[in-house]
Amino acid sequence: MQRFINPKQNEWEFILKRPTQTVSDIEGTVDTIFNEVKTGGDVIVKKYTTEFDGAILDELMVSPEEIEVASKSVPDDLKKAIQLAKSNIEKFHAAQKSTKVEVETLPGVQCWQEKRPIQKVGLYIPGGTAPLFSTILMLAIPAKLAGCQEIVLCTPPNQFGEVNPTILCAAQLCGVTQIFKVGGIQAIAGMTFGTESIPKVYKIFGPGNQYVTVAKQLATKYGVAIDMPAGPSELLVVADETANPAFVASDLLSQAEHGADSQVILVSTSENLIVAVEKEISKQIKKLPRAAIAEKSMANSRLILVENDQQAIDLINEYGPEHFIVCMQDEIFYLEHIQNAGSVFIGNYTPESAGDYASGTNHTLPTNGYAKQYSGVNLDSFMKSMTFQKISEKGMQSIGNAIELMAEAEGLQAHKNAVTLRLNSLK
Repeated sequence: MQRFINPKQNEWEFILKRPTQTVSDIEGTVDTIFNEVKTGGDVIVKKYTTEFDGAILDELMVSPEEIEVASKSVPDDLKKAIQLAKSNIEKFHAAQKSTKVEVETLPGVQCWQEKRPIQKVGLYIPGGTAPLFSTILMLAIPAKLAGCQEIVLCTPPNQFGEVNPTILCAAQLCGVTQIFKVGGIQAIAGMTFGTESIPKVYKIFGPGNQYVTVAKQLATKYGVAIDMPAGPSELLVVADETANPAFVASDLLSQAEHGADSQVILVSTSENLIVAVEKEISKQIKKLPRAAIAEKSMANSRLILVENDQQAIDLINEYGPEHFIVCMQDEIFYLEHIQNAGSVFIGNYTPESAGDYASGTNHTLPTNGYAKQYSGVNLDSFMKSMTFQKISEKGMQSIGNAIELMAEAEGLQAHKNAVTLRLNSLK
């Protein structure tokens, strides 16, 4: 990890730079595969599944028998843990349901708003170096609560053409039945255009690597909405001498092990804490099965010593972290002043892992600074608001003249006539 001491604001852009490949290189690859899938369908999807995942597939869709066998192979204690997480996620997202908003703006002019589910949604579940079955809970549960009619799930297979059994078990527990053995760019393209096997969807959800993120962004050019640009993973911890260095180090490593292009940052007002955390990272990383990945990620990471709380929060809001942990004596200051973060974790006993799995909040969050303008996935992500209005005769008499004047001022005579005819009929 690189260390920076009291950086000036004009240095922030360099210090807070995310680790990314050349975007043009990624975009070229994504565009090529999209065009091939658009015209070639299943054949092209299978071709790239063989090329990238080493799997030769006869069928893209996971059969009910495969789901059943996989579910039986998952240990009971893990199933119970998944059920606990499922329950908490359901409670938190069900609480987000809102009622109809209705207002009479003038006598006889009724306006209201209701929400409707997005009919067809696609869920992307990473399954490369870490099969993220927890993401199924984060996406399928709110999709079901919202009332989405069609839920399509894509996840990459292993070299034998098999999907991780825990992913299939979690999907079954969440009621997802359309599961496809497809990952990466070809999965996003398949859900964007539709193929002989994969249905076309209206909105795509889920995190992924840089290629998946760019693929999702390209999907929007073909009329498919996305939840947000999500991936690679990142975490920023702000901590002082009240924080436990071992806890802070473990949180930083928990995100560093996601992938070599992940980024973790520690911001602190205490140099002693930074030194202690560095020592803990060196100690803990050696014991991790994914130490090699974490070490590569740590090369992208930062230890930043700041002079005071205000400098810290200004820097944090400029970065806009996906995950933000606050372990400060004056935690209230940070909770009141944080503007840009995907999800916030407060205190020594609130690890980011809790939000990743079982506390109830959603872990599909904006990365790469998109927390400045995007929300994390929530119940409303799977719904759209529709407005309604009904105007009575009395209402038309009270609002009609204003509409006529405004339409005429804009030079739209047909708009005016639509009102004038009605007003004349009431004379």
